[in-house]
Amino acid sequence: MNLQQLAVFREVMKTGSVSQAARNLHRTQPAVSASLKALEADLGMDLFLRDGRRMIPAPEAHYLLSEASEVLDKLTIAKQNLTSMRDRLKGSLRIVAMPGPSSVLLPSFISRFIVDKPETQVSLATRSSPQVRNLIAAQSFDVGFCDIGAGVHDDKLFLGESIPCTCLCALPRGHPLAQKEVVNARDLDGVPMGALQPEHSTYRDTHSAFAAVGARFNIRIDSQYFLPLFHFIEAGQICAVVDVLSAVSYRQSNPTDPKIVFRPLTPSVDFGYAILTPHQRPLSRLASAFVTSWKAWVEEAIETVLDPEAAA
Repeated sequence: MNLQQLAVFREVMKTGSVSQAARNLHRTQPAVSASLKALEADLGMDLFLRDGRRMIPAPEAHYLLSEASEVLDKLTIAKQNLTSMRDRLKGSLRIVAMPGPSSVLLPSFISRFIVDKPETQVSLATRSSPQVRNLIAAQSFDVGFCDIGAGVHDDKLFLGESIPCTCLCALPRGHPLAQKEVVNARDLDGVPMGALQPEHSTYRDTHSAFAAVGARFNIRIDSQYFLPLFHFIEAGQICAVVDVLSAVSYRQSNPTDPKIVFRPLTPSVDFGYAILTPHQRPLSRLASAFVTSWKAWVEEAIETVLDPEAAA
């Protein structure tokens, strides 16, 4: 008994006619009759009582119709689903990201990514960068996004794509340094600053940049993430050295009346992002398309993040 025989049998049961079934299936009548006889031979029983040209289904045929229809319908659905997956239109995405991008940028990007994929399901979780790394290593999510400071080199646990960049100096719009095209750390000597907490590599790298030009790194506010620092910058209480995507998040959230400007900083403070995927589980076509698109978007954002007035 095979699927082709079941499809022929079901069509004969639906139409009540071998000739009509043959037309519907685009097959010859002898081929349909032979398929029925082969099915009956495989089962060791007659499914139809032949009365001249009439074929009267036996009771067993009605039972087989129910089972065959369920099998064939499931096969059709599976084929449709796989076609959608092939075309990256259907599937599920489990994404975990550090707090900055997961609050503004990723939801906006995901919304555009799935606009033509109504059957795609998405789960977006927010964790710290070290937690993102651990969750991807545990194969708990399809895609992770974190900063490179969390470490991304253990290729036995996950695969990673790094996107390097440098930090920007965030200044209150009315600050005297906002008029400069590039801010030197020496310009910030003793200026009240905001920063990530001391255990983060960006804190240490920023401190080193200040020390390299003999400037005092005067920390007034430290935070676990960059975004909370923007409140204090808007209030004119601090300046800060922040990552590019935090700057993009702020600008997208304040398109008409931004109270913060972003300038390149010298000496530069390196920062970078990592897109992580599980090592032990191949990506679906949908997840692979997401990673490619998101990486391209982040790289473009890094290229275009400067305020227009600063780039002029």
